[in-house]
Amino acid sequence: QVQLVESGGGLVQAGGSLRLSCAASGRTFGSYPMGWFRQAPGKERAFVAAISKSGGSTDYSDSVKGRFTISVDNAKSTVYLQMNSLKPEDTAVYHCAARNSRGYNTWIAYPSVIDYDTWGQGTQVTVSS
Repeated sequence: QVQLVESGGGLVQAGGSLRLSCAASGRTFGSYPMGWFRQAPGKERAFVAAISKSGGSTDYSDSVKGRFTISVDNAKSTVYLQMNSLKPEDTAVYHCAARNSRGYNTWIAYPSVIDYDTWGQGTQVTVSS
């Protein structure tokens, strides 16, 4: 069983930066594809970024491409989301997720909510204008 705990959220002005962390425990972290998603009030959970098990493939939503970067440190069992040039529309609760209960392609960065099995509780990001 894998447990995920996000941290690093907070309040930032537009144009600022934050780095989110997702610490995993319970199983060998480096064995799974990972993703970041966000959910704003009244909206469905939406894809932000994903990284393949190999770490060699990444994917981003069009709204964050060029501003956000996903990375993984297997030695620390942690996945990161570096967020730069933040906008008010980036305000949401950010969740990390692991695809840990089914098969996967080592080189695919999975971009959908239904692709993942385990979720963290989320961390709030608020961007003021």
